[in-house]
Amino acid sequence: MDKEIFDNSGKVRGRWLFLMAWRDSRRNRSRLLLFISSIILGIAALVAIYSLGNNLRQDIDTQAASLIGADLQISSNKPVTNESQRLIDSLGDRRSEERSFASMIYFPKSKGARLVQIKALEGDFPYYGELETLPSKAGNSFRQHQAALVDKTLMLQYNARVGDSIKVGEVTFVIAGTLLKAPGQTGFAASIAPTVYIPLQYLTQTGLSQKGSRINYRYYFKFDKLVNIQKLVKDIEPRLNREGLSYDTVETQKENSARSFGDLTQFLSLVGFIALLLGCIGVASAIHIYVKEKLGTIAILRCLGVKAWQAFVIYLIQIVGIGFIGSVIGALLGTIIQQFLPIVLKDFIPVKITTGISWAAIGQGIILGVIISLLFALLPLISLRKISPLNTLRISFNENTLSKDKAKWVVYFLILLFIICFTYLQLNEWSEAFAFTGGLLVAFLILTGIANLMVWLVQSFFPTSWSYLWRQGLANLYRPNNQTTILIVSIGLGTALICTLFSVQSILLSRVTLSASGNQPNMVLFDIQSTQKNQVAALAKQHRLPIIQQVPIVNMRLDSINGQNTANVPGSDTSTLRRALTREYRVTYRDSLTASESITDGKWSGTTDGSTGTVYISVEQGWAKRQRLHIGDTLAFNVQGAMINTVIGSFRDVDWNRIQTNFLVVFPKGVLEDAPQFHVLMTRVTSDEASARFQQAVVSKFPNVSIIDLGLVLKTLNDILEKIGFVIRFMVAFSIITGLVVLIASVLISKYQRIQESVLLRTLGASRKQILAITALEYFFLGALASLTGILLSLLGSWALAKYTFKTSFVPEPLPLVIVFVVICVLTVVIGLTNSRGILRRSPLEVLRAEV
Repeated sequence: MDKEIFDNSGKVRGRWLFLMAWRDSRRNRSRLLLFISSIILGIAALVAIYSLGNNLRQDIDTQAASLIGADLQISSNKPVTNESQRLIDSLGDRRSEERSFASMIYFPKSKGARLVQIKALEGDFPYYGELETLPSKAGNSFRQHQAALVDKTLMLQYNARVGDSIKVGEVTFVIAGTLLKAPGQTGFAASIAPTVYIPLQYLTQTGLSQKGSRINYRYYFKFDKLVNIQKLVKDIEPRLNREGLSYDTVETQKENSARSFGDLTQFLSLVGFIALLLGCIGVASAIHIYVKEKLGTIAILRCLGVKAWQAFVIYLIQIVGIGFIGSVIGALLGTIIQQFLPIVLKDFIPVKITTGISWAAIGQGIILGVIISLLFALLPLISLRKISPLNTLRISFNENTLSKDKAKWVVYFLILLFIICFTYLQLNEWSEAFAFTGGLLVAFLILTGIANLMVWLVQSFFPTSWSYLWRQGLANLYRPNNQTTILIVSIGLGTALICTLFSVQSILLSRVTLSASGNQPNMVLFDIQSTQKNQVAALAKQHRLPIIQQVPIVNMRLDSINGQNTANVPGSDTSTLRRALTREYRVTYRDSLTASESITDGKWSGTTDGSTGTVYISVEQGWAKRQRLHIGDTLAFNVQGAMINTVIGSFRDVDWNRIQTNFLVVFPKGVLEDAPQFHVLMTRVTSDEASARFQQAVVSKFPNVSIIDLGLVLKTLNDILEKIGFVIRFMVAFSIITGLVVLIASVLISKYQRIQESVLLRTLGASRKQILAITALEYFFLGALASLTGILLSLLGSWALAKYTFKTSFVPEPLPLVIVFVVICVLTVVIGLTNSRGILRRSPLEVLRAEV
């Protein structure tokens, strides 16, 4: 035996350390696996997300051409000039043209009207991918006839069928097919703006393409010969910038899509990482109890000549080994979960996602699991260095010395450093990594503080007047080796995430609802031509609807800021200045401010100064701050070829929460009256029936006028938030389940101590029914404290989001909070009773024999 342990020099053999770790684990393998089970779900979540990200990047690379539908796309939000047209005609071997704009369509069969995105198409686009339709041939056949493709959501909403008709402007089209999917389209986008395709040759007849109409022009190109597209666009980029044209290629589509969906996977990875951290806290707590139970064994080894660091290595080997096994299980589970993620995310991703096994993701998950389980297990394991042979004779272990162990602070630092580095790898920004880590640390500290506070309150203000069963169940929350704090932190954080999600969704919906309450408008009519302004207003009055607001809008471009224009800014520059100079502005003119505006700096004049000819404008203060503008700066605007030089005369604070027309730039009267413009009318309808009648009347008399019905906006917003909420809840569920796994583990870990308590109670005359009641009450209090802590944290976070982010009041909805509270309490009690049932089957004599 000595030869097995010691070598010729008297040193402990390294091989024996592994053998000892193996032998010692034989009676504890199930418990060790239980310790590590709490990180399995976290690893599973991360491996699933990593697999999704890897597969998504491959799918984007292979399907990028079908996302754009062509080799090159050139777009503009205004009609192209002759020079631009010559450039367009010189590109590609095959060309297609698309003009898209928002417009109302009318369903004669159901007498329904809806604002949609019209796409008038000419040519064979898409060249990659296809317009997926029912029937399948409709994607091509509609181009040769006076026919249309209608989005499936519209077909269902208005109970339309193929062969029915829709009216677009002045033209009636036969529905040739149901549009299932188009290049680059997602279910998420379709719920916001359903698409209707019509042949471009009928656009003029609809009467919707008029001077001042807001139409986007897109040109698609297919090169049959091998062409270096990136070199081509680099050569023509100066001409495109000069003409105000933008472009997109397969490569830029790859970059943009990868960036967009990379943000999604990064967010989901961070949510999964939170679940993993919760599990790791459970590991640290479980290993702490495990080590305390091993003190006698370790002290005996020390008496046999094993050094403290060697005893430390023995149990470190156990933890690393079981951590590896748990990580492998988590990686396998994550690979299975990844098969279902495309179903969860299908409305957000425009490509067809493959679900192949990502070995890179599995490898990442296993390595991450081993590292993080090792880091969190080190906290209790380093105490083994302080165990001396004398502990075989001591009754208790001096924990006060261990609490001052400097090595623990080194471990805390390593854990914090790991979290920061992992977060940085996800976000690629040190500032965001520190912010996320800091926020996470604050959340843990708050939860821990609240948990300890609640336990202290229970202990300090113990209800001595309660019955014995209630008092015993409550007292168990602060018994030796209890895990009240860790369970409140793990389950409470998951509860907080769920409740905050419900609250944010409620805040967003209530904000829109409040904006439309009272006498505020809930219907917006836009694209009203100047010749139609009085007639549309008269029609509204005919339907007994109030004219709450009626404003003119002029489209223009910003040509220069203090003399700086696009010629001074490189084409590759993506700065705020360049974005300001290349976007289109919709401005208005008036002689007074609205109720949602107030001057914060400078002086506002509602009319031009005729003596000097200087045009003083007012700009929104937030936009001015982003552009670094000051009072007195000069802005030159291009109003469809006519240049207008202006001076900033004032800054305005604008309440963007109101449902009304708000503008970045406001001109005084006397400048833009003769410019091409359209008008917006805002009114309020009192019922769905009145809304439907008015929309039908407007569409039949003024087909070019578009209508936004806030009731429909609310429904769409709710659907969108439900989809987003489902994805987040899917990920947050890992945190909730992890907390419950920690709960199961904690019950089983303290199984032997509970048996001793049960024996004492039964020896004193307690019945099995009374012990069962005490256990149920203990877990009820535990679940109540955990869920209450999470709910309190979510209320605090939701209030802060409402006040500082959404700039609105927060009124919590009690029903979802009550449901979450009840569900968490019931789950906790059920799990506690299920895992404790074995204790009641043990007789006092059986336990006493085991003790002897």
